[in-house]
Amino acid sequence: MLLRKENILIVDDDINILELLQRHLQSWNYHVFKAISVKEAVVILRDTKIDLLITDLKMPEIDGFELIKYVSEHYPKLPKLVVTGYPSVQGSLAAIKSGVVDYLTKPFTREELKLALERSLITSGEKVLPSKNTSLEKHKAYAEIIGNSEKINDVIQVIERVKDNKATIFVKGESGTGKELVARAIHYQGKFSRAPFIAVNCGAIPENLLESELFGYLKGAFTGAETNREGFFQAANGGTIFLDEIGNASLAVQSRLLRVLQEKEVVKVGSTKAEKIDVRVIAATNSDLQDMIKKQTFREDLFYRLTVVEINVAPLRERKEDIALLVDKFLFKYGLEYKDRFVKITPEALVILERYNWPGNIRELENVIQRSVIMCEKIIDVEHLPEHLKHTLSFSSEALVPLKVIEKQYIEKVLRATGNNKTKAAEILQIDRKTIRQKLSE
Repeated sequence: MLLRKENILIVDDDINILELLQRHLQSWNYHVFKAISVKEAVVILRDTKIDLLITDLKMPEIDGFELIKYVSEHYPKLPKLVVTGYPSVQGSLAAIKSGVVDYLTKPFTREELKLALERSLITSGEKVLPSKNTSLEKHKAYAEIIGNSEKINDVIQVIERVKDNKATIFVKGESGTGKELVARAIHYQGKFSRAPFIAVNCGAIPENLLESELFGYLKGAFTGAETNREGFFQAANGGTIFLDEIGNASLAVQSRLLRVLQEKEVVKVGSTKAEKIDVRVIAATNSDLQDMIKKQTFREDLFYRLTVVEINVAPLRERKEDIALLVDKFLFKYGLEYKDRFVKITPEALVILERYNWPGNIRELENVIQRSVIMCEKIIDVEHLPEHLKHTLSFSSEALVPLKVIEKQYIEKVLRATGNNKTKAAEILQIDRKTIRQKLSE
């Protein structure tokens, strides 16, 4: 069998095992990445395209089971091979819903390792790639998009249809809903994933510089242009350019962009020569472009060129069933970053997160979890959440909470008002001190 140069990540706290695996894998022409902890492995996975994960199970702090769960949620197409010193691992692996392609028991021979690698890489496509009978609605993670709500599944269905062609795509959604994640999923889930992906925030670049940054310029085109320079479009040639906050582009930039979409060519600032270019354009904004068209601040012809395919990313308040899954993702991420462990959350705290309407969407939720992980020890409870979340009530049928949660919140409020004087608080609440302690401990 001719082995391709796959990127393989091996994770084990035993340096000797890491070096043994590395020698074997490199002799078979694989690219090898090593990690001695789950935390290191997650950093590598985030920054590198990995084709196979090989991991031990028994490791300090965070074990291999947690890594397998994390990979199954965030990288569902990545095959997993377990290497363990415990012969009874087969029964344990059967309990892991994410599934493992194969496993090896230490000590193993070179041939056993090679066979396990071949099985993992060959069968992984059959095991994890969606078939005609596999519903995307069952997926909790698609690329970096987390959720199994109907609105998220609708987005994923559109991505599946457009990922392998270069039609221009327009992503709509409020700030913080994950529009760039959608753009990245379109690029990296499709057949052009090896080509460049360039993300440009049009709102973060000064208006007078955006034109030259996007399309490049010739030496002497303007003051400060001391050399010829390629633009973002040239850098994205063959791949995808994501133009975020396109509503911030000036009419001059819009005119040039229209030419790119119509003629498939770019003209640098200061030049008259057109350069052919092959780029898929994905644009996004939280602005109302229809209203901007009426005010003549956005070109109508460009709008129709950009919106060949439209994807609407719903705000978090319209898909609250995804909050628990997103919380799990951020707990793992920031638990590793700040605590070197997997942090959990109490049901009462999760109820508060699920009843809040999240005007800042997923970005706001991530910030809250990040702060709460820092404030807690091992478990996030109500006390670790920001005050404005605790006292925001919603009376819709979807946001009703247990009475004991409201009771506990009110007792804590009275205790704060009385300087934690339980006797005085008991008088105000008309209950005894023992009942206060009991309700706080529930």
